[in-house]
Amino acid sequence: MRPAFAVGLVFAGCCSNVIFLELLARKHPGCGNIVTFAQFLFIAVEGFLFEADLGRKPPAIPIRYYAIMVTMFFTVSVVNNYALNLNIAMPLHMIFRSGSLIANMILGIIILKKRYSIFKYTSIALVSVGIFICTFMSAKQVTSQSNVSENDGFQAFAWWLLGIGALTFALLMSARMGIFQETLYKQFGKHSKEALFYNHALPLPGFIFLASDIYDHAVLFNKSELYQLPVIGVTVPIMWFYLLMNVITQYVCIRGVFILTTECASLTVTLVVTLRKFVSLIFSILYFQNPFTLWHWLGTLFVFIGTLMYTEVWNNIGTTRSQPQKDDKKD
Repeated sequence: MRPAFAVGLVFAGCCSNVIFLELLARKHPGCGNIVTFAQFLFIAVEGFLFEADLGRKPPAIPIRYYAIMVTMFFTVSVVNNYALNLNIAMPLHMIFRSGSLIANMILGIIILKKRYSIFKYTSIALVSVGIFICTFMSAKQVTSQSNVSENDGFQAFAWWLLGIGALTFALLMSARMGIFQETLYKQFGKHSKEALFYNHALPLPGFIFLASDIYDHAVLFNKSELYQLPVIGVTVPIMWFYLLMNVITQYVCIRGVFILTTECASLTVTLVVTLRKFVSLIFSILYFQNPFTLWHWLGTLFVFIGTLMYTEVWNNIGTTRSQPQKDDKKD
């Protein structure tokens, strides 16, 4: 019952979170900082009340290690959200972030000296090709959809290239953070809820450097059209409603993933998260009518097949099916 509930939370929370993020980004593409700040503040307050017990509970992992992790986590979150302001469409944003397996493998080989099977290298090659196809086709769309002026076309393409650079940097930084977390958990044990709290609470002072941008977008949000909340009947600017729903669904998504990690194997978690990304992508394309060609579909197919190959889903399904047969023979 609990794993099924967690899967429901992941799909409901994460998919609806992407919807509200796209609604925010379509109206104000540069709103990434205020969205990140609101998400961090909400999760930090919740963690301070229920995980840190109002600051009375000491951390199991020393703060100095969290300081390193938080620097990476804060950078990844800000850069990922800001990339939406650099001519990066939401579908490409989701596909690119699905390439985390590539970054994890590359850094795992370099830092942890890991070695992988040919099967895993093949799966990573598929993911790489898929991302390259989607990125290349999106580049063609950026230049073709720009104004007729050559200067405008070049400027749009330059911003898009900067966005791709930002996503690549965030991808590698996120993988490095994952390796750092892995070494910490081996040394001090798993403390996922504690890490979630400190990862969101410690970076809050860093938002001082983004205060002017956050304030400017708060003013813009106040000027948005009014929306009457259902049931309670209160009228609020619609952008604040979108932000509130984005924050709540982000929390639901994170909680769902946390329950999954405690109840299921890591393979199951990876599979559920991958399927969730695919559903979010399809919804974004259909509902928001984002441009998506046959080449984009091919690239997306490569990414998800490569991801499933990497997690060896088919092998594990085969072993679970053969297990009952062996038990029957024993009987």
